[in-house]
Amino acid sequence: MTSLKKGLYVLPSMFTAGNLASGFISILLSINGNFDAAAWFIMLAILFDMTDGRVARLTKTMSKFGMEFDSLCDLVSFGVAPAVLMYQMVLNNMSNIGIAIALIFVIASAARLAKFNVKAMEPVDHSKPHSDTFSGLPTPASAGAIASFVLCFSLLDEEILTFKTIPVLMKKMPFFFDIMPIVMVLLAFLMVSTVPYGAFKHIKWTKPKSLQIFFLAIIFVALILTFPQNMFFIIFFGYILSGLIILIIRYYKLGRAFAKSRHNKKN
Repeated sequence: MTSLKKGLYVLPSMFTAGNLASGFISILLSINGNFDAAAWFIMLAILFDMTDGRVARLTKTMSKFGMEFDSLCDLVSFGVAPAVLMYQMVLNNMSNIGIAIALIFVIASAARLAKFNVKAMEPVDHSKPHSDTFSGLPTPASAGAIASFVLCFSLLDEEILTFKTIPVLMKKMPFFFDIMPIVMVLLAFLMVSTVPYGAFKHIKWTKPKSLQIFFLAIIFVALILTFPQNMFFIIFFGYILSGLIILIIRYYKLGRAFAKSRHNKKN
């Protein structure tokens, strides 16, 4: 593993700054009631976040500064921005309860990022097999789920989401507005949980098996370009469900192993 070097490396930090800028613009757009555009800027922040770490690893310019800068930017883009978006769009009708739900989401995002930083600073034990999973739902996935939810609103209503169109949408689809506070709390819980989620950081694209993934990625990109709102919703909520499925499978295997062990002891 490449050691974290001290100092500022401009190239990956530029992508990280793009992440922060996108999150800040999303917050301003949410305050001004342009919810559709605010959701798209959260998506743009996710794209920058996916790029900065990979650029740092490819150019071997990982640094402690970069790690801390990335986490602070992530808190703005994936903690504060989606919370402000949901508060302006849905939660402000719930008085203090709405404020509490938005605050819980921001605090859970901060705790998730802090936990990730602490784990990243731990010494690597090369005797143990490498785990390509995150412990808890990553903040970009949580923010992406909220943004994709908002984008699906605009797709179903076929209008740009603003303060003016929200009352009409609430009459047409009240279920979405009723379930969103529950979704926010669930996402907050998953971020601070130990539910395993795929990291996909160590895919070796030169191997034949990874080439299949590469071609699947091309298909995904084509689908995203053709049906962006639908695909973002499927990808993010599919990812959220994947962690729960992995957890269920793990418990099922542990249960079977325990039952087999008890059976062998009796015999």
